[in-house]
Parts: sequence; structure tokens; C-alpha cells
Amino acid sequence: MNFRNISFYLSLFCFPISLLAFINILYSSYFDYFLSIESYFTTLIASLIFGFGFFYLGKNADKKINFIDQLILIFLVYFIVGLLISIPFYLSNFQVNFISSFFEAISGLTGTGFSTFKNIKYLDPTLILWRSSSQWIGGLYFLIFLIFLFSNKSFNFKMTNLTYSGESNFKSEESIKNNTIKVIIFYSILSIIFLTLLNISGVRLFNSLNLTMTLVSNGGFLPADNLNEIISTNLQKLILLIILIFSMLNFYLLFNIFNKNTFVKNHKEDIYILVLSLVLILLVYFNNFNGLNIFIGIISSLANSGISLIKVDNNLSLYFLFITIIGGSLVSNSSGIKLGRFYILLKITSAEIIRLISPNSIINKTIFNSDKKITDENVKISFLIFISFFISLFILSSFLVLDNIGFEKSFKLAILALTNTVNSEMYSLQNLNFANLLTSSKISLIIFMIIGKIELISVFLVFKKILLKD
Repeated sequence: MNFRNISFYLSLFCFPISLLAFINILYSSYFDYFLSIESYFTTLIASLIFGFGFFYLGKNADKKINFIDQLILIFLVYFIVGLLISIPFYLSNFQVNFISSFFEAISGLTGTGFSTFKNIKYLDPTLILWRSSSQWIGGLYFLIFLIFLFSNKSFNFKMTNLTYSGESNFKSEESIKNNTIKVIIFYSILSIIFLTLLNISGVRLFNSLNLTMTLVSNGGFLPADNLNEIISTNLQKLILLIILIFSMLNFYLLFNIFNKNTFVKNHKEDIYILVLSLVLILLVYFNNFNGLNIFIGIISSLANSGISLIKVDNNLSLYFLFITIIGGSLVSNSSGIKLGRFYILLKITSAEIIRLISPNSIINKTIFNSDKKITDENVKISFLIFISFFISLFILSSFLVLDNIGFEKSFKLAILALTNTVNSEMYSLQNLNFANLLTSSKISLIIFMIIGKIELISVFLVFKKILLKD
């Protein structure tokens, strides 16, 4: 690992935290919330010190970093940026210890939404805004991480090459820079669109702003204790449903939605996800119809957000948990195993069965019936992702069982942590108090929330690099 090379990029992820802290300072000053303004000044200074320190260390270093160094950079971003984001939680008047503060920060950065806070309506509004901001910046960072993975094909475990990425050339430093700028601009525009729609529907501006940052990142933090306190009318529910659908699909979808010649060709995965959503809705429509609420619950689970307007029985909660595992598009903020990997394994399995029955059959190995072929490497990686998910599930649930929260809750919570989905009433885990969890449980959840976002395979690759010292 060449830390000097990594430092330059690490500094670029620290500076935006300064901007978020500055915005909170302005917000606190304008609305006279001076109780916690010092914590944002501390965060501003700390992020600038880290940013300029890393920049000075890496400004003259080689800007080209290899695949393993890119993975190490991502781990360091979660750790260091998580520390910076945890400062306002730790310095707040709510007596939050360091581990709980860091837990809250990582939960926001990964878009999970687990929270040690209860009675959100009594929180300082600036702290509510800070929680939501952590999700927004975490979602943006993850999309940028995907660009780093696009730029190196040595081990493409995200398999982003199977779906349209908006730009096929990520080889040069200039192309990576240009596409990063495009992602930042479009992510901001998408946020403004979501904010406008929610505000038009009658949602209070403060709630609209916080909910926008939650939805665009597929996060789980809410500015209230329950989504029903924010969303009540049918118009608001319909707009929420539309926003959840767009946040679930390929991030580059809207880049090409007006290009009718290439839309179908480049976004067949999105069409499959929409068809799957319709099938999942129909499965419960006739047995448990609850209007738009049940639709929102299904799309929210598929998008790995987890925010919900419904409370379901224990049997149906397992149905929603299964949906969270499927996840959304490969090129999105959703963090399940992903529909694309399910598709590959099911298609290859059916192809092998057909080959046994009829050896002379011609096997179609295209992905989503496009011009891209499923390779042996795609199959191996899909299989490894499934294995690593269940290994992670076993390890994490084993740690959580030791916390005396029961096997069922431990198992459900482990699934939600690995899919970065909030513990809403939809999964019958709304009463879980994270503040009372053992320190070992919080640390385990922190680790596996990050692993759920970037895959366990990346951890093995980093350890292999360190142990073998290649």
C-alpha cells in the first residue's frame, strides 16, 4: 500500500465535510440554534486539518493507484469521514458516547439508518439535518466509489460492466475526473427535483429537505419518529412512491431517459426490476391490500431504504426481508445482493439443466437479453457474493445473539445491516434500542454495515494484498 498516493484522494473526501459543517453553522446562526454550534465549528476545523494534511502529504505523489489501493482508500474514507461526522453527535447535549456517535455516523454514511436516538422530534433541528446530511454525502461517495471500481477491471466484483454506466471509458485520470463531476452535478439536480416534488405535495420544507437526502441515498434516517408523521395524503404517498422507484433504478437512467433510441437497450436491467416490483406487489395485493402503503413498502424494501408507512405481522415481515436481499440495480445506492446476480445464477442454472436434458441445445448466455454475455468470471463472482453474504450473515447474527436480543431479532437485524436497510415496522424491529446494545454488537454492526456496502470480497482482497505483500 502506498499511503502517499492514497492521501491525495483521501483529502478530497474530507473537504466536503467542511462544507456540510459550514452549512449547519449558517443554519444554526439563522434560526438561533446556538446550543450546539460549537460542535460544527469543531467539525469544520477538524475536517480542514485532515483535508489539508492529507493533501499536503499526497500532492506530489503519483495520482495513479492500483485496484487494491482503491479498495483501501474506500475503507479509509468510511473510517476517517465517519470520525469527522461523529463529532457533532459526540459533542451534543444528548450524552452520546464515542462508540454510539461513530455508530450513528457509519449508519448514515452507509445509508443504513440504524439510530441510537429515540424521540427524534426532541432532537436539535441542526442535529437532525446533520444526520440526513451524512446519508446524502454517503450516497454521493458510494456512487463515486463505483467510478473508482469502473476504472479498474482487474477484479470487477461489482459487475458494473453488465449494466449501462453512462460512460464506457473510465481508463484515464481525466475521464474519471469528468465523470465524477457529472455524478456530483446530477446527484445534486436529482436531490433538487425530489425536494421540489415533496414540497409541492405539501410536506413541510424542513421535512422535505431531510427526506430528500434520505431518499436520494436510499437511506433510513427520518426527521420524525415515524414516516406517518410526514407523509399522510395520497398525493404525498404517490410522490414518495415515484421517488423511491427512481432511487432504486440505475443512477444513469435519467441521463438517457430522453434518448429513445438507446433507452431500452441500455436499461433492460431497470425494466426487469420494474417487472419484478409489479410481481412482488401482486403477490400481496389480493391477500393484504393496503393501498399505496403496501406499494411503498415493497419498493422501499427493494431499494434497500426500509422506510415504511405500514406495520405488518411477523410472517409478512419475512417476505419484506427477502425482498431486501434481492436489492436494486447494480449501478445504484441500493445495497442488497442485487437482482443482476440472482439473474445470472438462475440463468446459468437453468442453462445447465437444459444442457443435461438436451446436450445439443444452443444456450443463450446474454445478460437481460442484451448484447452482453455472461462470462465464467461473472458466474464465479455471483456465486462468491452469495457465499460471502451468508458467511457474513452467520458471523454477524452470532455476535448479536450474544447480546440477548433473541435469535429471530439477531437474524433479521443481520440481514438489514448487510443490505443497509433501516429497521422499520415493516420488519417488526421498530422497538429495538441500539443505544442499549453491547459495545461489541455496535462494533460488529459498524463493520458489517460497511461490508454490506462494499462486499466481503473486497475485505479478502485487501487482506490477501497485506499478507502476501505483493
